[in-house]
Parts: sequence; structure tokens; C-alpha cells
Amino acid sequence: MAAPVADARSPDRRARDEQIASEPPLAFPDLPTGAMPLPVEAYARRRSRPMAVAGVVENGLVRPLDPGVTLPEHSRVIIVASDGRG
Repeated sequence: MAAPVADARSPDRRARDEQIASEPPLAFPDLPTGAMPLPVEAYARRRSRPMAVAGVVENGLVRPLDPGVTLPEHSRVIIVASDGRG
């Protein structure tokens, strides 16, 4: 069991925490009849598989070297840079 620790919150923060704790819980969302619940992990999964493409970064803009490759807008890209020495 952890040892008790002195409450270091400011009076404003303590009052705000008490107000939040006293509020009624949120209602369940309105779901269509027959909707199956999904675990949180189902929402956290990536929708697309990662892809590695040769490219360059110019002024913060990623440009694939192959003109046939297109990246969706707001894609997450990992750039692996080489200094060209080896």
C-alpha cells in the first residue's frame, strides 16, 4: 500500500476537481438497434499498412523519387536519411 502524500494542489485546482467529481456521469451514446460493441483496440488499429518509398525531403516537403508513387494527403511518413558517405 502506498504511503499517503500531502495534497499539493492549489485551492482553485482542488475546487475544480471537486466540481468535476460532483457532475453526473455522461449518458451512453445513442446507438442504432442491433449495433455490436467493439473493443477500443478496433479503433486503434491502423487502417493501412506502412509503405517504404525512396524519396527526398526538400524544404520540409517529401518528394518520392518514383513519379508513379502518390501519397494520400496528411500521410505519416518516416524518412531515413543517408549522408552519402558509405
